[in-house]
Amino acid sequence: MEKSALQICRSAYSPKLPKGLRGGVSIKEGEPTQSVGNQEEIKALFPNTYGMPLVEFVPGDSKEKAEPINMGVILSGGQAPGGHNVICGLFDELKRINPASRLYGFLMGPGGLVDHKYIEITSEIVDEYRNTGGFDMIGSGRTKLEEKEQFEKGLLIIRELGINAIVIIGGDDSNTNACVLAEYYAAHNYGVQVIGCPKTIDGDLKNDQIETSFGFDTACKTYAEVIGNIQRDANSARKYWHFIKLMGRSASHIALECALQCQPNICIVSEEVEAKNMTLDDIVTYISDIVAKRAANGNNFGTVLIPEGLIEFIPAMKHLIAELNDLLATAEAAEHEGAAQRAWILSKLSAENAAIYESLPEGVAHQLTMERDPHGNVQVSLIETEKLLSEMVAVKLATWAQEGKFAGKFAAQHHFFGYEGRCAAPSNYDADYCYALGTSAAELVANGKTGYMAIVKNTTAPAEEWIAGGVPITMMMNMERRHGKMKPVIRKALVDLEGAPFKTFAAHREAWAEQTAFVYPGPIQYWGPAEVCDRCTMTLALEQAK
Repeated sequence: MEKSALQICRSAYSPKLPKGLRGGVSIKEGEPTQSVGNQEEIKALFPNTYGMPLVEFVPGDSKEKAEPINMGVILSGGQAPGGHNVICGLFDELKRINPASRLYGFLMGPGGLVDHKYIEITSEIVDEYRNTGGFDMIGSGRTKLEEKEQFEKGLLIIRELGINAIVIIGGDDSNTNACVLAEYYAAHNYGVQVIGCPKTIDGDLKNDQIETSFGFDTACKTYAEVIGNIQRDANSARKYWHFIKLMGRSASHIALECALQCQPNICIVSEEVEAKNMTLDDIVTYISDIVAKRAANGNNFGTVLIPEGLIEFIPAMKHLIAELNDLLATAEAAEHEGAAQRAWILSKLSAENAAIYESLPEGVAHQLTMERDPHGNVQVSLIETEKLLSEMVAVKLATWAQEGKFAGKFAAQHHFFGYEGRCAAPSNYDADYCYALGTSAAELVANGKTGYMAIVKNTTAPAEEWIAGGVPITMMMNMERRHGKMKPVIRKALVDLEGAPFKTFAAHREAWAEQTAFVYPGPIQYWGPAEVCDRCTMTLALEQAK
């Protein structure tokens, strides 16, 4: 492939590894573990992979050449910066263990394993993708590995290629599937190990063992750069309010991190909205108040950060969506379209939900009734929350103007930053972190582990002081209701309203609201002082009190 000058120089970057993964590697096991909730149910579902110990890799003597390992790797779910470096870490460590080891990439996600679509990953391929963004080396997909038929069909190609282990690089659902697959293969004594790696730019795959999911750092820095550019433009033209929606369906980590980096006038945090039982009108009034206060000071401009999943965190909207989900699942729903559908929905909704639905701008109301995603959820990325809020703010300000409460100007611009951050060239942090995750995954396999997720901790310190190891996936699981049934899942991490990142934001937001305190982070830096190039997210630094 053609490479830019940046890519050519970047390919020469050598990711830094923790001391425990350099040279000879030994494994240190901790105490047995248990799941974060529903211990008896999780143990009953995963009798062969439950209760295993945490493991840590420490420097050891160089071993005699081990037997070669054949491994398959899968990229699952949405893209995240650094995925290629996980594969590079896997490849390099496998070849270090034994040059005869082989790595196979299953194409376009878990479906590649089921459908037997793969390539052998060679040094020539790996060298093309070192320190690059995207998942284009082997592609990704959202096929769920849940059924016995899938497991058995995958086993056919695993046997044909002589594969010892499968590494699944994905988010919470993908790693839950990895655990289910590991349990199935262990229960049948198939001799196939399964290891997971924590990926998602949303930042909601984290806990006591996983400090951060890979890609979050790069995505937030990418979004923060563009937000900073917009803020500088706003501060230059001084005539627009920019409503910026950011990725983060299930949690507001991205919006919060970008707020900490950029100091916008307003950032809505979904978890706070839910905790305070705020209505849509409460949010609109909050934004309008700040617009009015800035206008009184002659500042008819500003920035508003909005998490993608906000609508589902507003309690009243959540109740409306739940009722809509039930309505739209009926056969009768398919008989109505357009204006007839709206009228039918209003006739079927409860009085409270009908009033909310009728109050929404027609376009947004329609977006709430669009086709559901494969999990049965509203496709929140298609709901133009940024336009909904700006339109409602404009209406409220017009009312206030008539009442003499607002004498400024209000003009809005709208943005949604999503795909822009998913495949960016990884920051030094993500390049190092992902390479260490891949190396750890290879060592987990070499040490006979299955049902584990590779982890790297202490990442606010210099890379050589990072601590690499593995955590049993069952340790992070609990039972939750999905599609009307209780299922084992990895617990999502929401923004902690008592945590240091949110408290830091909350302590400053009133000043940021009225002042123009914008920060312009600029582009990701790859060469230069460590404090500029190797820094972690502000979220992680605050959580670790660094």
